[in-house]
Amino acid sequence: MALANDLRKGMAIRYNGNPAIVLEVQHRTPGNLRAFVQAIIRYINTGKSADVRFGSTDKVELVDVQRQELEFSYKDHTGFHFMDPESYETISLNEDLLADAKDYLVENLKVQVLSIEGKPAQVELPSSVSMKVTESAEGVRGDSANNVQKPATLETGKVIQVPLFIKEGELIKVDTRTGAYMGRA
Repeated sequence: MALANDLRKGMAIRYNGNPAIVLEVQHRTPGNLRAFVQAIIRYINTGKSADVRFGSTDKVELVDVQRQELEFSYKDHTGFHFMDPESYETISLNEDLLADAKDYLVENLKVQVLSIEGKPAQVELPSSVSMKVTESAEGVRGDSANNVQKPATLETGKVIQVPLFIKEGELIKVDTRTGAYMGRA
């Protein structure tokens, strides 16, 4: 058992008898009222999210989480396929579980898969990923005001804003937490 104040993003808890993973946590102290913890959790069994509120001194039951490093192999109509680099075993995950992470999955990318009670619950990406620009408009000559950006489509189909000097076919580094351009790879 842990205090609600100790909750952090990525922790696994048991809420109303069901295992859930914590997606977001905010500690709030409104005016002269008691402090509380506002959390968004996703139930492992159903995949549904819920917004829950705990008193700051409430006890929360923690659940053991297993971490496994996997490499992304490919995507097809049945889901996203990952390989265990040690045993060469293939694991398939559905699109709902990946959420926004699917926009950053490139071949051979190493990710951490969190499993709760033997069932995959969440995919953790590295902080940045090198991706290829597949489509980008040419920068207009003379358009050199400070920090001018243009849209660029990456190899996974995600569109981000990049500086004018980035051309099609270049490898760039993208922050997986914010989706922002970080520099050339």
